[in-house]
Amino acid sequence: MSSLLVIGGDKLGAIPDNLKNLGFKDVIHIDGRKVQMVKKEIPDHIDIILILTDYINHNLAKKIKNKASKKEIPICYARRSWCAIYSSLTNCEIACEQCPFLSHTGQSNRRT
Repeated sequence: MSSLLVIGGDKLGAIPDNLKNLGFKDVIHIDGRKVQMVKKEIPDHIDIILILTDYINHNLAKKIKNKASKKEIPICYARRSWCAIYSSLTNCEIACEQCPFLSHTGQSNRRT
């Protein structure tokens, strides 16, 4: 997995670094606060989209879902907490195929 588009959330803190540790080389963030964001196109090189559900308006989420569907880009949904994001991405088949911490069967190899 090389590129991830994060939509929602004003400040991500350590989330981009954590995503890079999962194997995403390019993490792009759009906060989604401005009304004009619904007109913005999804970059062509994006492999997966992560929508932070507690920091996005319904109209933008719907527009992104439609645009992603046309481009056949998978979407994961999570709240803006690392635990929720990690859980969402590890349950997404596309992300799991590339994640160095998970086996390709979808079973977790996490250390306890």
